[in-house]
Amino acid sequence: MTAVAFVVFCVAVLAAGRGIASGAMGEVLRVRFGGDAQHTRVVVDLDRTARGQVIQSGDDGRVVVSLAGVIPERGLTGAGMGLVRGWRVAGAGAASRVELDLATSAEIERRFLLPPGDGIAHYRYVIDLKATGRAPTSPPGRPEPRVPSRPAERPLIFIDAGHGGHDPGASGAESRESAVTLAAALALKQELERTGRYRVRLTRESDAYVALYRRVAIARQADADLFISLHADAGADPATRGASVYTLSEQGAGRAVREFTRGENWHRSLNLPGRDPSVDRILLDMTQRATQNRSAQLARTLLGELESADHPMLRRSHRDAGLAVLLAPDVPAVLLEMGFITNPEDERLLNDGRARRRLMRAVAEGIDRYFREPAGALQMASTGGASGQP
Repeated sequence: MTAVAFVVFCVAVLAAGRGIASGAMGEVLRVRFGGDAQHTRVVVDLDRTARGQVIQSGDDGRVVVSLAGVIPERGLTGAGMGLVRGWRVAGAGAASRVELDLATSAEIERRFLLPPGDGIAHYRYVIDLKATGRAPTSPPGRPEPRVPSRPAERPLIFIDAGHGGHDPGASGAESRESAVTLAAALALKQELERTGRYRVRLTRESDAYVALYRRVAIARQADADLFISLHADAGADPATRGASVYTLSEQGAGRAVREFTRGENWHRSLNLPGRDPSVDRILLDMTQRATQNRSAQLARTLLGELESADHPMLRRSHRDAGLAVLLAPDVPAVLLEMGFITNPEDERLLNDGRARRRLMRAVAEGIDRYFREPAGALQMASTGGASGQP
């Protein structure tokens, strides 16, 4: 544990003890989810310790847990994931009611409170749910489970067609990179929308120039769940060919944090408490690390699907760099070099409609696998970001 984290830990424990002694109320900060349709973890982040009591265990399609000693600053609500269709947190006197509308029959497998520690400065009340395979039943005289106020939103995917406008990118014998990437982005959008599981937006839909930092900003402003930038590589040797996937390097991660904390109110866009700059900086670092982990996971799934589709690959196909389009601290992002536009065979494949659709189908399948296999990472329901710890 670093010295800063140790100090934060001590301050949090001392503050919690004083709060309990004085009867002061704590706050519910946010709710996060992780897992799948068999096992789902719900994490309620708290700024103070709380005592939990199960009100409804899931038999009637809802799980309700009362948390004594903490209240939400305002009513919180949102879409869930896995076994949870929707959720809300409401104040109930000196307690909060965490209400989970279930997507299918489930029960509480375990629940526990985690104190601050390991670089995390707040308490976490964890509820683990598991599918039961039973049909939900309503007790006599009780109404059927109510439908959440808004349906669970599908993940939002931003596709960035590299270059455009006065920046045509690399040139091949017969094509420009900006045209190749736009055609690929439109094809990928079509493949993803065909599944009915995603919302898809493009950073550009024509031969227009969009500044690099603007591409990242519009994805963050829209609470994107994933950002993929499409490019065509170039090299001095025309024999060099094959695809590769870039994720953010460690140096780039440091640059991202510096860029992000340059403004005075940077903590607000991550929904951080904003009360202690050192604590917010630790939480930002945690968010950045979790985002890097998710980006690396996405890169692995994409590379696996591309290899399965027999798409030509560079020998070292997973690379890292401090590229501007990868700098968002809270949106998993990768840059896909689809092939070398300076290689005759790669250029032919990138400009062939059938080959392009086959490539984008493999990319779509990689994205699909990424969302089906979250590998235990936790999605922040209130912000669309992620955290890899409970």
